Amino acid sequence: MSSETASLFQPLQLGDITIRNRVGMSALTRNRAPGTVPNDVMDEYYVQRAVGGAGLIQVSAWKKITDDVHAAGSYIYAQLWHLGRVSHPDAPEQKLAGVPVYAPSAIAARGGKFRHLPGLPGYVTPTAIDDPWTIIKQFKEAATNAKEAGFDGVELHGANGYLITQFLDTNSNQRTDQWGGSVENRSRFGLEVLKALVEVFGRNVAVKLSPTGGYNDRFLKMPLQETLDTYSYFITEADKLNLAYITLVRYSAMTDVEFEWKRATYHDIVESYRHLIKNAKVFVNAGVTPEEGAKLISSGTADAISIGFSWITHPDLVKRIQHGKPLNNIPDFPHLQWGKSEKDLRVGYTDYPEAEY
Repeated sequence: MSSETASLFQPLQLGDITIRNRVGMSALTRNRAPGTVPNDVMDEYYVQRAVGGAGLIQVSAWKKITDDVHAAGSYIYAQLWHLGRVSHPDAPEQKLAGVPVYAPSAIAARGGKFRHLPGLPGYVTPTAIDDPWTIIKQFKEAATNAKEAGFDGVELHGANGYLITQFLDTNSNQRTDQWGGSVENRSRFGLEVLKALVEVFGRNVAVKLSPTGGYNDRFLKMPLQETLDTYSYFITEADKLNLAYITLVRYSAMTDVEFEWKRATYHDIVESYRHLIKNAKVFVNAGVTPEEGAKLISSGTADAISIGFSWITHPDLVKRIQHGKPLNNIPDFPHLQWGKSEKDLRVGYTDYPEAEY
């Protein structure tokens, strides 16, 4: 372990648990659960990364996986999310749910292609949610299920243009009731979801936010001052709920790219919002290298970092950092998400090699 990365290997208390280091593994959409049912390949994947040193894994999986992750010395949060308007009625999961594509308002997202559906369709005009309390209740039920499945906590996905973000943004939320209009009203849905999760998991609840984010369109580009006002209020109120941590997702040139219309509202996320968080621990995510992460932690700017893509390609990521090994596995881009048979599920998923130690 070099002196440059030493701060990454300090333990950190999150709610009721203490993680062994400050390198979290982001929840990542890998689509390896045919019919939405977890399987042994998923178990292998998460255990590889627990053995590889992940301090905290944020994931959507279930009981056997949580037991095996714990046995490997790590902890695991379930990420709870609702796609809102960026789902599609022909998606297998949407058909399985048997409900329309919901959103705060009947406004379609722009851009986007569903590569796994015939004809590569784009976004549809969603059905406006009649009573948001119904969806809040579903989030609470999901948290109850996660607790029964052995997860150590839950992280609310409030980033990347999904339902929480759609309520926050004035381009996707044009309601005139208590759930839309003012900053307070647009923040209400996400805050009420967090309160419902806290009822189940106590202080073992987190939230992930991407204030710049044009990912999944969001339409979604509030003016800068409106963005600052909205997220400053939301973060301040969320921090009063005794959360375990808040993940701040920075601008990413790869996911927040601009096309013929501007998507992202670029600003320095850490500079703009970190000072508002007085109680929860702070994770910084998106393009954070181990060396930069160590500096963020040493300076007190962050309590931990959350890494995504490098965990996909390096099951032993933390061990490599500790031993000064390069992160040099080549990404298998064609198999990042899709697999059509049990054998295919492992390709580009559990077949990345570890370094030699």
